Amino acid sequence: MAKEPTLEDQLCFSLYATSMAINRLYKPLLDQLGITYPQYLVLNVLWEKDGRSISAIATRLDLEPSTITPLVKRLEAAGLVTRTRRQDDERGVVVALTARGLDLRTESRSLGEALFARAGMTAEEMIALNREVRRLHQALTGKESTS
Repeated sequence: MAKEPTLEDQLCFSLYATSMAINRLYKPLLDQLGITYPQYLVLNVLWEKDGRSISAIATRLDLEPSTITPLVKRLEAAGLVTRTRRQDDERGVVVALTARGLDLRTESRSLGEALFARAGMTAEEMIALNREVRRLHQALTGKESTS
């Protein structure tokens, strides 16, 4: 009879536990920046390409627009982004980085540095691991990675 897999043998748990560990590592650094992890993700989307709509941000993060709107409002209140109604469609909102929001990109590099330091992996190892996790995500969702 085959041995039953333990919790640690299950990929879903390993990915979940790793995600939680990364969030715990990032939390004090994000607190210093004055943002939450979901807000950090929104900022990353805008650092890739500024001036995106709420729906484009939601699509990039694989979330609903109703989840993005409150995050953007809090980022706006913190002076990191602005929201502007589209001229061609008043229902649409364009989110743009402020100078402070753009500057936060440099300050946020400490997150990646902390992850590399804690993981004890080379950049090449981390890139290869990320590539494999993205490949798994694409296989499970049928979605290609977009930017």
